[in-house]
Amino acid sequence: MKTFTAKPADIVKNWIIIDAEGLVLGRLASVVAARLRGKHQASFTPHMDMGDNVIIVNAEKIQLTGNKRQKPNYWHTGHPGGIKSRTNQQILEGAHPERVVVQAVKRMLPGGPLSKQHMTNLRVYSGSDHPHEAQSPEILDVASKNTKNTRSE
Repeated sequence: MKTFTAKPADIVKNWIIIDAEGLVLGRLASVVAARLRGKHQASFTPHMDMGDNVIIVNAEKIQLTGNKRQKPNYWHTGHPGGIKSRTNQQILEGAHPERVVVQAVKRMLPGGPLSKQHMTNLRVYSGSDHPHEAQSPEILDVASKNTKNTRSE
């Protein structure tokens, strides 16, 4: 008996929509990263892009536990002395609150070229509207899988 290795013709990609309202960021990111890689499938092959297309809506209503709202996110402009930072609170209140979710999912994936390909299958929207109704995505209820997935304030 040989080990099964998926071929590109064997891969079936589904569309999944997740409502992030009230969900804890890290728990959501780990579920989404597993879906993007395709680890939920029995025929998972590590070197192939087997994951689903994931749509996350209501990213502005994500919950952060502990002091993670005050945690700074750093980046460098490339110029000397060009280190910049913003807290998660500032990012969530700013013009692009979906960047917190995208960065969390990106950091949950292993590094390399395949992870960049997985990230192209992720779409995050700050509001409840999205332009992917034609793909008829299935709803994945992450909140009901575990009581710790939601945080009530």
